[in-house]
Amino acid sequence: MPTHPGEAAKTVRQTPEALPGYVFDNDSTHSQEQHRCLAAAYDPVTLARLAATGVGAGWRCLEVGAGGGSVARWLAARVAPSGRVTATDVKPHHIPETPHLTVVRHDVAADPLPEAAFDLIVARLVLQHLPERRAVLDKLVRALKPGGVLQIDEFDTSYEPPLLAPDARSAELYAAFLRAKAAAMRAGGGDPHWGRQVPAAMRAAGLVDIDPQPFIEVRHARSAGLRLQLHHTYHLRDKLLAAGMTEGELAEVRAVMRDPSFRAASSVLYSTQGRRPATGAGA
Repeated sequence: MPTHPGEAAKTVRQTPEALPGYVFDNDSTHSQEQHRCLAAAYDPVTLARLAATGVGAGWRCLEVGAGGGSVARWLAARVAPSGRVTATDVKPHHIPETPHLTVVRHDVAADPLPEAAFDLIVARLVLQHLPERRAVLDKLVRALKPGGVLQIDEFDTSYEPPLLAPDARSAELYAAFLRAKAAAMRAGGGDPHWGRQVPAAMRAAGLVDIDPQPFIEVRHARSAGLRLQLHHTYHLRDKLLAAGMTEGELAEVRAVMRDPSFRAASSVLYSTQGRRPATGAGA
């Protein structure tokens, strides 16, 4: 265990061995808490952006990597009575089927999607985990109807510093935890900075009317965003240990995040929308 702040900064000592697959297991004892925290922290952003598209009765919508299904259920209520929402996930059993919602087991990196089938597609915190993210983006674009809208919500974790910590060691431990989490994500083929690349990737994929919107907030012990980070110390425990943290450091950083005085900047969540050109229109 480090004995001074400078040692905590060195917690991630080397790139961990490859940990293949999606970094967050959607079929573990931690999954439901992951879904609750994500919905509480980010549904307000995601749903407001989706509402701005005008989504309503009769639309055909797709959510890829739907997780706990909170976004898909909201969309299903919006498209009623004549629309339909398809929610996919590699492990979709957390998503309850409701009227106007179809739940499908589907691996977006490997399985096909119908082409020109959807008015609206949303993927939140999915592509950044996939080594094939560019190919998946192209697949999602092809699945849009002409004039359809794609919304991708992704993090850029390059900026999320502690702002107010009990002491220098606490700040270093929190920063070390964030570095270890980013290393674990990269080891699985993910890109923790993908959010900032989405607008250009959408343009390269042929979408128009690209509209990136960044969102940032202050994390504190009562915020859903920091509760999600605290949850990750349990959900990603084995991966964080592989990235160089110790059990003692994880216990300490949990105490830091529970401290009422602690404050940190969140990572930037980029919610980016783009539209497939209407038939015959140039990109």
